[in-house]
Amino acid sequence: MRAVLQRVKRSAVSVEGTEVAKIGAGLNILLGVLKGDSETDAERLAAKVANLRIFADEAGKMNLSLKDLGAEALIISQFTLAADIKKGRRPAFDSAMEPKEAERLYEYFCELMERECSVKRGVFGAMMEVEIVNDGPVTIIADSKEL
Repeated sequence: MRAVLQRVKRSAVSVEGTEVAKIGAGLNILLGVLKGDSETDAERLAAKVANLRIFADEAGKMNLSLKDLGAEALIISQFTLAADIKKGRRPAFDSAMEPKEAERLYEYFCELMERECSVKRGVFGAMMEVEIVNDGPVTIIADSKEL
């Protein structure tokens, strides 16, 4: 699994012009599920993300986690994180997991995160508009195979 973690002041997601979820301060998580990913990848990534100390403490140091703050997460499926751009000028998405299994693992990741913090979700497989107001900006790329 690949995730782009963005510390945000606020974030929202809309489908066909209708807002389906929004959060205040917390993390916007763009999540890609790749062929070969499993429950173990979701568990490893969720544990890391929930406890990653990327929020400022009273001294302004990145010393607090999403879990520490009880902050919110907006989790959005993003199959384009599986893009391979090594050849040609058009991305290949061959490494993206098939939608049915990808949705199952996306939902599992969301459920794991819900054990740690408040979670809002995008709509799996939908064309979405995502509004992100970065805080910092702090943007981190995480890959479950590298944790």
